[in-house]
Amino acid sequence: MTDAVLLQTVDEDVIARRGVWATVRRRVLFWLPLAVLAVLLLMALVPQLFTSADPRACDISASARPSSPGHPFGQDLQGCDVYASVVHGARASLSVGLVCTLIALVIAVGVGTIAGYVGGWADSILARLTDVFLGFPFLLGAIVVLNSLGKRSVLSVSLVLAVFSWPTLARMVRTTVRATRDAEYVQAAKAMGFPTTRILTHYVLPNSIGPVLAVATLTVGGVIVAESTLTFLGLGLRAPSISWGLQLATAQSRFQQAPHTLIYPAMFLAATVLSLITLGDVLRDAVNPKGRS
Repeated sequence: MTDAVLLQTVDEDVIARRGVWATVRRRVLFWLPLAVLAVLLLMALVPQLFTSADPRACDISASARPSSPGHPFGQDLQGCDVYASVVHGARASLSVGLVCTLIALVIAVGVGTIAGYVGGWADSILARLTDVFLGFPFLLGAIVVLNSLGKRSVLSVSLVLAVFSWPTLARMVRTTVRATRDAEYVQAAKAMGFPTTRILTHYVLPNSIGPVLAVATLTVGGVIVAESTLTFLGLGLRAPSISWGLQLATAQSRFQQAPHTLIYPAMFLAATVLSLITLGDVLRDAVNPKGRS
């Protein structure tokens, strides 16, 4: 009986995944943001494919010069090529979003799985721990911590933002794990004497992580905005790093005289965040059976 239940579960899981794929693959709102993000990721990994200009090669005599031959986006206040800075800035901005979300997701999966699967006193302790971190406003907490750091790199900024990002994901993991742990196939695996680690990795997490990954996509966009905001306030990345947030912070003082120095990095930032939010919404609807049509 238990073997039959497990086999049926595998078949249902395959059908569910095919249902998700069948839902997203026919949506333009899935492929369009995915294509935009693929280009941006390629830009971050291999910026030389998009420009041969050095973003640190500046000519102060050409300060704030608008679009000209060889400089399609113009030059910034230091005379650096804006297009080259935008291309090379994609790496830092995307890295902060992805690294922060990955760290937050690892913490959330660990905490949420223990709280949701074990329950009892472990659930109570971890729930209170999560509430403590949720009590700190996201940006305010990050400002306080970053203000005390001397050197701010992509990794340090990502770690600080991850500290204040994981509680929401952990709550979602806990909820989905609690909904999965009492399923028939999990009870069948327990009856067959499978170790807890195998039950979690083979049956509980694969069937509960989908909605969390969809929301994690949204988290990447929120973190990129948070990094840009902190950098704009002088509390994020610092020169000689190159990021969209640093470009916005530098350009804001001369926006009226040289609007191009702010508009182009803002456009790339907006396109990235909008693509991530759109993709996350599509995936969240797809993993929810009520969202499938």
